[in-house]
Amino acid sequence: MTSYEVPLKGMQKSTSHGSNTNLQLMHEGDGVGYRMKAVDKNSKKKQISLWHDVTLVHVDDATGRPTPYLNYVNEIPKFSRKKYEIATDEVGNPIKQDEKKGVLREFKKGDIFFNYGCLPRTWEDPTFIHPDAEGCRGDNDPLDICEIGLKVIQPGVVRPVKILGVLCMIDEGEADWKVVTIDAEDKWAPFLNDIEDVEEHLPGTLDAIREWFRTYKIPDGKPPNVFGLNEDFQNKTYALEIIKECNHAWKELITGEKERKITHMEEGLKKLVRKLSKSNLLSLGMDGDDDAPPSF
Repeated sequence: MTSYEVPLKGMQKSTSHGSNTNLQLMHEGDGVGYRMKAVDKNSKKKQISLWHDVTLVHVDDATGRPTPYLNYVNEIPKFSRKKYEIATDEVGNPIKQDEKKGVLREFKKGDIFFNYGCLPRTWEDPTFIHPDAEGCRGDNDPLDICEIGLKVIQPGVVRPVKILGVLCMIDEGEADWKVVTIDAEDKWAPFLNDIEDVEEHLPGTLDAIREWFRTYKIPDGKPPNVFGLNEDFQNKTYALEIIKECNHAWKELITGEKERKITHMEEGLKKLVRKLSKSNLLSLGMDGDDDAPPSF
């Protein structure tokens, strides 16, 4: 097994999707009721969770073997502003447009200039305080991704990416890590292998990402966001450690282990984890008794 592989009792290997190849996106409803659901192209019956059923490590279609890349689920295309996101608390985890009090949300700052989404099978644990996160807990979501390639990636599309680095953002008192990546097939990908390569070949990109996240909530009347680690982007090695931590936290969430471990914590945190854990255990309900581990 790779360092990302964790045996999960009751999850069959057949439920894992190592790439975008056998996924098809279906659209239902409109407005606040709109949902984008992924299904298996072959059966078109079983809904596929883009959070749980897509492997973290990308798998080559031809060989069936893991590649050096990770899978990335896009939520918000570059040059757009509608705030699409995986519905982490809904069974099947479809993509929806976020809403507040019945009003669909968009970035008031304007269009985002990079593709934005998340890594499957990761979770920023709201009960865990990372030592570099200014005393803040995780934000209770999958790990965020900023993909800086040239192509516009549509919502729900899964792509293989190279991990380049990470920024520690503090968003309203929560740790909200932003992992910087490049599509593995992008024309810039051969030149970008770590965070310093981004500054060398695409100067100004990292500063622009940081300033986007610093200021994007100001039009909503909120203060600027702040950052840990002296506002510096950390390198690939550091980013991979954050990813491993969040992958392990995801495993604890969907097996129910996290809920069992936090009985001593405040009731608000317990309710937060309990709600997410139960809805996602329903998403992972499978037939059969195959105990083989999925490929992460």
